Amino acid sequence: MSEYRVLLKSLGRETVLTSWELLKITVPVVILTKILEESGGIVCLSNLLEPVMGLVGLPGALGIVWATAILTSLYGAMAVFAVLSPDLHLSIGQTTVLCSLMLIAHSLPLELSISRKAGAGFAVMGVLRLTGALFFGFVLNSIATFLHIWQEPASLLFKGRQRSLALAQWGVEQIWNLLLLVGVIFCIIVIMRLLRAAGILALLEGFLAPVLPFLGMSRQAAPLTVVGMVMGLSYGGALIIREATSGRLERMEIFNSLALMGLSHSLVEDTLLMMAMGSSLLGILWGRLLFSCLAIFFL
Repeated sequence: MSEYRVLLKSLGRETVLTSWELLKITVPVVILTKILEESGGIVCLSNLLEPVMGLVGLPGALGIVWATAILTSLYGAMAVFAVLSPDLHLSIGQTTVLCSLMLIAHSLPLELSISRKAGAGFAVMGVLRLTGALFFGFVLNSIATFLHIWQEPASLLFKGRQRSLALAQWGVEQIWNLLLLVGVIFCIIVIMRLLRAAGILALLEGFLAPVLPFLGMSRQAAPLTVVGMVMGLSYGGALIIREATSGRLERMEIFNSLALMGLSHSLVEDTLLMMAMGSSLLGILWGRLLFSCLAIFFL
């Protein structure tokens, strides 16, 4: 019984700490989005971003969702998405494209700083991730349109009502959406621990490691890269920083490792988050992984 208490306490503590980081980002973002919506700012931003989002088959209004992801985090972008999605009637294909953009290019101020400390240029990695996101989004949208797949309405976990709400009602719905996010975080923490205990994460590492030497990395860099891809850029990047300063890795394989992690990282946690937005696992996981490996191979 005491072991279960310790486990629940550990899960609760991790959930609270993660959720607090979420709330610090999302609450101001949600309020700002509401102000922009009421003042007509969303329409103005949509008009500015429409040409870019139009390249990947998305409404211009979703540009602010991706911009939020780029500057803050996936959590902040999901909060904005919850406000805007009821009026957009998105298909599975559109949410898959949007989530792919967000997965490749998010939290850039933080993650590009990690890449720079590890030896990859801030601007170079930024261009790689932004252009990579747009190119992959374009490819996904073209495939979905040509093959007529993912045309069904997306099943969204986070959404509000389409009619105009009084401020108090709007506040209640946003609190509910935030609570749903906290619930998702708790579930992801549990799933990650189960996957680690069952050896699934080790299996994923074993699956990816043999491929990395074909992408310009030695076997010495492979374990670190795989950790970053599976667990997240912040963790993997920290290990790369340590290895980069040790002089055991060549400059080019450090860049290749960070580039691959930049395009595909946190394959478990972030993928689960994006599935809650109604996207297709085939596109946001397997498609992104294939695209990332091909991109680094050609680089």
